[in-house]
Amino acid sequence: MTTFTAVENISRRDVLKLFGATGGGLALGATGLAWSPMALAQDKTAILNLFIAIGEDNKVYLTCHRSEMGQGIRTGIPQVLADELEADWDNIVVIQGLADKRYGSQNTDGSRSIRKHFTRMRQMGSTARTMLEQAAANKWKVSVDDVFAKASYVHHKHSDKKLSFGELAVEASKLPTPKVESLTLKSANEFNLIGKSKTIVDMQSMLDGKAKYGYDINIDGMVYASIARPPVLGSDVASFDDTNARKVAGVIEVIKLDVPKGAPLFQPLGGIAVIATNTWSAEQGRKALNVTWTDSVNDSHDSDQYLSELVGKVQQSGKVIRQLGNPVTDWPKDTTVNATYTVPYLTHAMMEPPVATAHVTSEGCELWASSQTPQSTQQNVAGALGLTEDKVKVNVTLLGGGFGRKSKPDYSVEAAVLSKKLNKPVKVSWTREDEIQNGYYHAISAQFYQAKLADNNQVEALLARTGFPSISSTFAEGVEYPSDGELDLGFSDVPLAVENIQLEAVKAKAHTRIGWMRSVCNIQHAFGIGSFVDELAVKAGKPCLQMWREMLGKPRLETFTDQGFKYGNYGEELADHPVDVGRYHHLLDVIEAKMANAPKAGKNQGWGFAIHRSFVSYVAVATLVEVTDGQLKVIKSIAAIDAGLVVNPDRVISQTEGAIIFGLSLAMMGEISYKNGQVQQSNFHDYPLLRLPQCPDIEVIVVESKANPAGVGEPGVPPVAPSLTNAIFAATGKRYRDLPLNKHLKV
Repeated sequence: MTTFTAVENISRRDVLKLFGATGGGLALGATGLAWSPMALAQDKTAILNLFIAIGEDNKVYLTCHRSEMGQGIRTGIPQVLADELEADWDNIVVIQGLADKRYGSQNTDGSRSIRKHFTRMRQMGSTARTMLEQAAANKWKVSVDDVFAKASYVHHKHSDKKLSFGELAVEASKLPTPKVESLTLKSANEFNLIGKSKTIVDMQSMLDGKAKYGYDINIDGMVYASIARPPVLGSDVASFDDTNARKVAGVIEVIKLDVPKGAPLFQPLGGIAVIATNTWSAEQGRKALNVTWTDSVNDSHDSDQYLSELVGKVQQSGKVIRQLGNPVTDWPKDTTVNATYTVPYLTHAMMEPPVATAHVTSEGCELWASSQTPQSTQQNVAGALGLTEDKVKVNVTLLGGGFGRKSKPDYSVEAAVLSKKLNKPVKVSWTREDEIQNGYYHAISAQFYQAKLADNNQVEALLARTGFPSISSTFAEGVEYPSDGELDLGFSDVPLAVENIQLEAVKAKAHTRIGWMRSVCNIQHAFGIGSFVDELAVKAGKPCLQMWREMLGKPRLETFTDQGFKYGNYGEELADHPVDVGRYHHLLDVIEAKMANAPKAGKNQGWGFAIHRSFVSYVAVATLVEVTDGQLKVIKSIAAIDAGLVVNPDRVISQTEGAIIFGLSLAMMGEISYKNGQVQQSNFHDYPLLRLPQCPDIEVIVVESKANPAGVGEPGVPPVAPSLTNAIFAATGKRYRDLPLNKHLKV
């Protein structure tokens, strides 16, 4: 497992700053958020390390440096800290960390909050526990071996003496910080909180309406902005008339925003901002604007035409990115299977659109944002305002969903720029239409698969090509091919034991802002390989699960050695998170046993299956559907997930359920289309999400595993679409290779 550098014994001033303090203690008034740092008197609080503070009242204050968007990280991180600390869960107060590099990465995406910080959080907890135990030993004048911590007390092993953490905290904080290599971490069988289901710490405030999201921020003297952004990427304001906008009651100003040059990056799109005393007036004033936009190189972009071009490209040779065995030129018609799969542009459609509030003064900038990336927000706002990063304070609110959209801080930059221009606090609220028509989109894509079967119906050769505009195009001009990191997401990294494999990528130019969305390129790649294996199984007359077993080969740790590419493995070392084919096989066994006891497919019904590894987790999904007179009904979905050691099983189940709903929404109805360079959809009426009557019965199996903690939020999405279309084939004999399904069926 990855090791971390020694825990630094930082100053009280530094920690209080990280906790959002003003003056001498941790101040609620600093942000006005009910779930922020509680007021602590400085002389009654001990700071034991970057993440842990203890009050004399025995309350334990644990910092969560990641963003909460429903995944439960404000519960999971404290669970890990508290377990190693041996703190009583009922004494825990969770503190939201501000943007600060000393926390390490705060980028809450890529399903990596636990897997990247599990060991570090354990070390932090163990460090504080060790210091508390030493303080007790000093007080009792005994060896530290004669004491132990349990439930927020340190006990003497040979008597009834005990001291609370609160009684020991101040003295403990004066002790030297133990070296990491001297710490003793718990064994798994000693865990009290890790591996136990815990209700998320924000649940009650969410239920009673007291939870604070980005839209709930209200600062004295604040004004509201609604921005008319260019309808086509690259266009600018040619002219505008704001006469009618200024007549709207509550409108106080209209400001033109510059359109940035070069690659989009995380820069605002520019346009016209209408400023008002309330959100409604700002939006009505914006609607009253008369704006003429300049021409753009993307004016002619048509997504149907573009997809047709991509389909043509993947039929032709591309750049080879993985090669195993020998190139195959002989493709006999009778034993060759080929298919092309397409996925349209997609958008995030989180319940809370982007929102940020900024207050720029002569002292710097303070932000309140529903952000997945507080440090990136800090960096980009500082750059836009010409400030040093330490002059930008970023308060992270709860997020009403994120899915990767809120990893891009363009909306926070908008708020900061407008606040500087107006010299007052400004809230920028994106509407649903803004989010759908001016976002960062999941790439449109086409994939081609071709395989040759031997006489025994084993697959002996596989050729595959993928084409889609790259996320890299958002950060640099002139990008033509997908990046290696994108190809690693479900395309080049599928550990098939086929004798001859050739994988290729083709050119694809971007015409809009391309960004990462929940499970990123695994969306299209899992749909391609998951569907194609099923097609091969049908051709060979075998069950889909058997075909997967044969194509995966014997259990092994796949390293992709000497295959022409270096596998990125989601930023993890293969030694820590190997590509373990044995775990695939175990999931196949688990899901097969579950399906054996599940309802049998009746008339017009069928079961479909798919399996996929992403974000170093393994997920298998089986789906039961019914198709009658062209009407699709998804009856049941069974998911088995192997995410290594699990911190909070309740959240793993919840996130996997959400992933299934998310995946079904995309597969059945998800499509962003372009005509004349403009997005055609605008709200949930034409970019629908799964409704309750469309939702199947969902069952989630969390597979016990001793492997290192892996990703959870995203891995459940990729296998959903292929399991669904495979089920439809089983029910009807019709194969749908182009998403979404509402183009072919009533959903």
